[in-house]
Amino acid sequence: MLILTRKVDETIMVGDKIRVVVVDVKGRQVRIGVDAPADTKIYRGEIFDKIQEENNRASRVDAQELKNAADLWSRMRSGRGGDGD
Repeated sequence: MLILTRKVDETIMVGDKIRVVVVDVKGRQVRIGVDAPADTKIYRGEIFDKIQEENNRASRVDAQELKNAADLWSRMRSGRGGDGD
């Protein structure tokens, strides 16, 4: 991890398109501004972690649900339907 010391109104460049500015310091809080292209997604760390957790949870496939879907697909292809036909 790179650790830098900056004062209010000083900047840090990330690549050549993202500029981070120290806007204010009050006690233990630091306000920063981020100037980046509109297509750059910027998240607070704790929000990013929650997004990752939710994406991981959504990507898990329940084995029984997968089997049920495969069975339904098989019945549909054989012409037996899936609604009690």
